[in-house]
Order: sequence, then C-alpha cells, then structure tokens
Amino acid sequence: MAPAEIRLVAERVPLQSAHEVIVRLEKVTRVYRQDSVAVNALGGIDLEIRRGDFAVLVGPSGSGKTTLLNMIGGLDSPTSGRIWVAGTEIGRMSKAELSDVRLRKIGFVFQEFNLIPVLSALENVEFVMLLQGTSEMVRRARSMTLLKELGLEGLEHRRPAQLSGGQQQRVAVARAIAAEPTIVLPDEPTANLDSKAGAALMDLMRRLNEEKGVTFVFSTHDPMVVERARRVIRLRDGRIESDERKLG
Repeated sequence: MAPAEIRLVAERVPLQSAHEVIVRLEKVTRVYRQDSVAVNALGGIDLEIRRGDFAVLVGPSGSGKTTLLNMIGGLDSPTSGRIWVAGTEIGRMSKAELSDVRLRKIGFVFQEFNLIPVLSALENVEFVMLLQGTSEMVRRARSMTLLKELGLEGLEHRRPAQLSGGQQQRVAVARAIAAEPTIVLPDEPTANLDSKAGAALMDLMRRLNEEKGVTFVFSTHDPMVVERARRVIRLRDGRIESDERKLG
C-alpha cells in the first residue's frame, strides 16, 4: 500500500471508540431544602452515557429526571458523589470552570427555545461558536450547512418571532450541535410543539444521531420521544428504576 493510501485509511479510523464512556456519575445525590425540610431529589445515582447514545430520562413529576439532566449539564452541583464529562470531573468546579465546560462540551436545547430575539436564525446558530472564538468563515459555513440540513434554507435571516415554533426549535437544535459538543441535552424538546412538529423534530435528531454520531440525552414526559429513543432510563423517587437499551 502506498503512503498516500495509508494516510487515507488512517483518516477513516475513528479517534474514539463508539463505546467510549463520555459521561459518568458515581453515587450522585442532590438534597434541596424547602424551609426546614430536606428533599432528596437524587438518591445515589450511578450512570454511564456512551458516545452515540440516543437516550431518554423518563419518570413521573418529582422523579428526578430534570435534576439529573441538570447534573449532567453542569447546571447544578451534587450534594455528594462525583460527575465526569468527557474525562473532566465537573462536580467541584468553580462557576467559571463550569461555564467553560458547558461552552465547549455540552449543547443545550431548552423547551422554551431560548433564542436571542434580536439575532437572526443564522446569528443564533453562530452565537456559541462566536463565544468559543471560532473564525467567522468557519462559523458561517457550518451554520449555513446545518440550517440547510435542518430544512431552514431561505430562513437564515429571519428573527425568532418570524419563525414557527417548530422552526425555532430546529434553530435551537442547530445552535446546540454547531459547536460540536461532546453531548447534547434537550429538555422536554417537544413540549411546545404540536404532535406533527414534535415527531418531525425527533426524527431529525435521530438522523443526526445515526448519521453524525451526535450523542443525545433527553428529559421527557412525551411517549413519542420515548418510542424513538434507543435507550430508556426510568427514574422514580430520585433513583434509577430501570435502564433498557432497545435492539435495532
């Protein structure tokens, strides 16, 4: 084999295994205080998320799924236990250190979209990359490509108020993945969408997972989201009740 051919083969070999553990929680607890009463939101969670997972956190209200998602995303800190994201322990970081981890390793998709109203769709997608210091040429090219792939070609210069709920949510997804984070965390992504728009969004994220290898962990009440997941983590009373990987 010629040297050039060797280089081409090497470039096709993934640098990290598809089975790589990118998030790990070890005996994580979270206790809140409501007046003088202690509320145990999480009661000793052990969990691993692997690269390429398409997983949902499900359970009744008060089961701990939003708290757990916030723990993975560094939006909240454990009362006890340890959390690693992409090999970095985040549970005891300063606010500035956590902010940098969230900026570079974690993509969020909020149920209220959280788009910046004075920016266009294109500018919203570029925003996180701008904070990362990505060059203007790379930001623009990556954002335009993503918006086209997500069916938003021709809408790049519209502001959020000029877009439908489904279109805004797709912009939020594009923003979350444009910065190439280690993991994307959508919180109730279909909550503000009708059933048709919600199904289309989930099919889109499933395609991003399968074709681009984007790792997703959702928090949801929506049975349609659970149906499309490939891993279902059920919580009850702050503990993992079951953790099932689907075949196919």
